Amino acid sequence: MTSTTESDSKVIVVIPCFRAKDQVLDVLKRIPAEVSEIICVDDACPENTGRHIEDQCKDLRVSVIYHQQNKGVGGAMVSGYRLALENNATCIVKIDADGQMDPAIISRFLNPIVRGEADYTKGNRFYNLENLSSMPTIRVLGNAALSFMSKFSTGYWRIFDPNNGYTAIHADILRHLPLQKISSGYFFETDMLFRLNTLRAVVIDIPMQSKYENEGSSLSILRSVNEFGLKHLMNFFKRIIYNYFLRDFHLASLEWILGPSLLAYGLVFGVIKWNESIALGTSATAGTVMLAALPIIIGLQLLLSALNFDVDNRPVIPLQRLMENQQK
Repeated sequence: MTSTTESDSKVIVVIPCFRAKDQVLDVLKRIPAEVSEIICVDDACPENTGRHIEDQCKDLRVSVIYHQQNKGVGGAMVSGYRLALENNATCIVKIDADGQMDPAIISRFLNPIVRGEADYTKGNRFYNLENLSSMPTIRVLGNAALSFMSKFSTGYWRIFDPNNGYTAIHADILRHLPLQKISSGYFFETDMLFRLNTLRAVVIDIPMQSKYENEGSSLSILRSVNEFGLKHLMNFFKRIIYNYFLRDFHLASLEWILGPSLLAYGLVFGVIKWNESIALGTSATAGTVMLAALPIIIGLQLLLSALNFDVDNRPVIPLQRLMENQQK
């Protein structure tokens, strides 16, 4: 960050801390000087990570927030976000305390935001395929499944690795997010993307590599796919309602109505007539078959058209630039 605008930015890093006592001091030591403040959130950590930081870390930029009860990574981040906004941050970066993320590349996440090219940046461990050799196979497969589900629910079809916890956000965008509604658990990163899409914020991936050593992941991929499935489905329906019926209405809105309706009608009608044919021992007429098949075909075509529109309907103008123009 070298330009005048960049030098005026106040960057605050938020680190949720839970069972990372052995790694967190090394993470703090490697955070570059361009960061103004570092907020560590002790999420009722049984290892007393917050106290360990206060006793051992001499960096004056570091402060600790304590939770009396564990709120999850999302709850910890909301506490950190709120304090960062109170401290007049320009950009807020999230990194984890387990040492898997390199603090030295924070500028990669900040630069697109400071230059007005993005509102939110996130890491992508899958960008360079050579890096996958260091990632456990179960994480590769699990993250692929979670990424597809995330694309569907968030509307950001061109990003990957949705559960990546290395992120940065412009403070003005963060102020417009309903922090009290964002998921407090491990669904936090994906729920953030869903909320950002309802604002039409521009999100971009930042290529990165994670380091995997002896630390275990507290996120079970198989459990996450099952647990997050319903949440993804709910966010998908909410996003369609928000973006295609409440904030806008166009041809794709009609396709989202007619497509499922015709498809459901054709399937139900076809099943009813098929059962009648079996009960009576007669064959369905060509007209009856067409009355079932035609709505199914048209409904599928409309759904595919709506989905294709949704894929292309990505935000392209950063919300922070639109907000700046309105203030002028």
